[in-house]
Amino acid sequence: MACKLIIITGAQLGVERAALEWALKHTFPHGGWCPKGQLLGAAEPLDPRYKLKEGETENVLEAVISNVRDAEATLVFTLAPKAAGTAQKAVSSAKKQKKPVLHVHRGILGVSEKIVAFLDKYYVRRLHVTGSADTEEAGVSDWASGELEKAKGILDRRPD
Repeated sequence: MACKLIIITGAQLGVERAALEWALKHTFPHGGWCPKGQLLGAAEPLDPRYKLKEGETENVLEAVISNVRDAEATLVFTLAPKAAGTAQKAVSSAKKQKKPVLHVHRGILGVSEKIVAFLDKYYVRRLHVTGSADTEEAGVSDWASGELEKAKGILDRRPD
C-alpha cells in the first residue's frame, strides 16, 4: 500500500526543512505555517516550492501552534531524550489541543516502526513533523530524514 500522507511543518532549519525536502522528494502534499517574514523577508528566502503560509506575527511559537492545529497528529524528532525549545512547545501544544503526539529521540530503538504504529493507531493522514534545529542538535535533520525514509519503506511494502 502506498504511503499517503500530507506533511504539515514550518520553516525551521533542521527537522522542519528536512520534512519539507522529504515531502518534495516523494511528491507528498505539504503545507504549514511559518513566522511572518520567513517566506521572502528572511536573510535567505525560502525555496518557492515550499507550500507554506506566513503567520500574522514573527513569533515562531504561533506557527507551531497553527501547525499542530492544522494536523491530525504531531511527530517530534530530537537527538536528546528531552525535547526543548520549539520541539517542546510542539509537544505541549499537541497535548493542550488533545492531539496525538509522538516524540522520538536517538536513544529509542525501532523509531521507524514506532512511527508506523503511531500513524496506524490514530489513522493519521495529516502529520505535523517538527523537532530540533541543526544548530541545537547537529545532525538531527539527517537522522529524521532517514527515519522518515524507513517508515515510508515499511508502509510502501504493505499489500493494498
